Order: sequence, then structure tokens, then C-alpha cells
Amino acid sequence: MTNGEERGQKQYDLEERLIQFSVRILDLVEALPSTRVGNHIAGQLVRCGTSPAPNYAEARSAESRKDFIHKIKVVLKELREVRVWLLLIQRKVLIKPPERLVPVLAECNELISIFVASVGTAQKKRGK
Repeated sequence: MTNGEERGQKQYDLEERLIQFSVRILDLVEALPSTRVGNHIAGQLVRCGTSPAPNYAEARSAESRKDFIHKIKVVLKELREVRVWLLLIQRKVLIKPPERLVPVLAECNELISIFVASVGTAQKKRGK
């Protein structure tokens, strides 16, 4: 396998991982109570929780390194928002058992780490 194929496979895996993350978020949203609080959080979580995958797809088609960095930062921003909503759901115990959120939070934290590293690498290559 050539380096380009390996890189392409990793990109595909990351895109697939983000899609799976979005599905997990949507499943959690469906489990939220139909209350004023539950509905508010559900709406927010649907928006930020499904955003990273398509934003990452856009980043892969960036027109420049600067554009790539900007789009990856959008992915990172959305993932950080998801993390806060998940913590809020967990602490308010809107989904029972609250431990159900642990693997999703762990995945969110891992994705955040990946994109923090990606931004850092892209910025070094850009000379900033």
C-alpha cells in the first residue's frame, strides 16, 4: 500500500467514524425526554452532533491550507459543543442510566484530540 493509499484510507476511516458518531448522537437524541429541556437540548445536539462529518468532508476538499485549517477548526468547535451538551445530559440525568453516555463522551474526547492534533500539524506545515 502506498503512502497516499494509507492516507486516503485513514481519511475515509475518520469520515466513517464521524458518521457513526453522528448516528450515536441521533440515537441519544431520540432517547431524550419530550420535555421543554429535553426538546431544547435535542435540537441543539442534532445540529452540532451531525455537523462534524459533513464539515470534515468539506475540509477534505479545501481550496488551500488556510481553508483546510478553518474548516477543521469548525469541526473541532462543533465537537466541543457536543461534549458540553453530553455532559449536561449526563449530569441532569436526562438519559438513564447516565453511564450510557460514557462511551459517547469517550469517542467525542478522542475525536477532539484527533482534530486538535490535525490543526496543529496543518498550522506547522503552513508555517504558523
